[in-house]
Amino acid sequence: MKRLEACIAGIKPLDETAFEAARERLRNQARPAGSLGVLEEVGARLAAIFGTLDVHLRKRIVVACAGDHGICEEGVSLFPPEVTAQMVYNFVQGGASINVLARHAKARVAAADLGVDAAFDPELPIFHKKVRRGTRNFSRGPALTREEAVRSIEAGIEIVEELAAEGPFHLLGTGDMGIGNTSPSTAIIAAFSGLSAADVTGRGTGLDDGALAHKIEVIERGLALNRPDPADPIDVLAKVGGLEIGGIAGLVIGAAGYGIPVICDGLISTAGALIACELAPAARPYLFAGHHSVEIGHRFMLEHLRLRPLLDLRFRLGEGTGAALAMELMDAATRILAEIKTFEEVAIADAQR
Repeated sequence: MKRLEACIAGIKPLDETAFEAARERLRNQARPAGSLGVLEEVGARLAAIFGTLDVHLRKRIVVACAGDHGICEEGVSLFPPEVTAQMVYNFVQGGASINVLARHAKARVAAADLGVDAAFDPELPIFHKKVRRGTRNFSRGPALTREEAVRSIEAGIEIVEELAAEGPFHLLGTGDMGIGNTSPSTAIIAAFSGLSAADVTGRGTGLDDGALAHKIEVIERGLALNRPDPADPIDVLAKVGGLEIGGIAGLVIGAAGYGIPVICDGLISTAGALIACELAPAARPYLFAGHHSVEIGHRFMLEHLRLRPLLDLRFRLGEGTGAALAMELMDAATRILAEIKTFEEVAIADAQR
């Protein structure tokens, strides 16, 4: 808990002077004010994070946190839990969707084992942060102990520390892998929002109507049994969450502690961001939403966090795919701010001709 508390205490507010200077420059550029919409907001916030109007997002990393889920015992996913470990190997071999899209975005992909129900070779080039081999079935009791939940968050912070020790990096994308993890993610937003499971539960990997109704019933049962306390984010994570979700929360808090912007992906990554921002409100200004997932609960998460997604491509994959694509837009936002001339600069240039 000490690592978590120290990291939260170390998160600095954004540079308001740089933020206002960025907004002023954007208003005075040689184009209609506000005409580049959301990218102007992104550029100004990045300026405030880095304390400069000329931000360069050269080194980009996507960390895909992996973990298994006891709730799969209830038949809430079309895929068997063994797929989680198989996909971790695919991340390492460079053959997954996130690898392809991250290469396009010039980003490195790193996988992290927070709670996969498999024994990986210690030499496998991933972050070995296993807390336990999968969560417990939260429809029958708490998914994690409070200590395990804290350990998963602190493992995410450790990953950021280890990445920073390799040298400065400028943009972190969060991703996930875990069969069954839409169920705990949905339970998390239900707990924080007070909405029913029926209001926020989506089809995950493609459930039909009957399987969706069963998934809703399982989540409702878990919420009623565990009664997660929305005033206590660690309690929510422990009662109905997941180890990779805790790891993602730690990535968000850790990155904010290092002054690094974070792009969260879809439903599962945003569940981790919810836990992070409830624990550490000062981390929210460092957080960006890569895209809007078709999973119903994601809209309520984004509303709760007051985040505007950069893309809406009807994704429902996870892995960090939406975050990777959004990295190019983040980069564009920095160039808009730094390189579009103001009316004054255009006039000076014309006078010198």
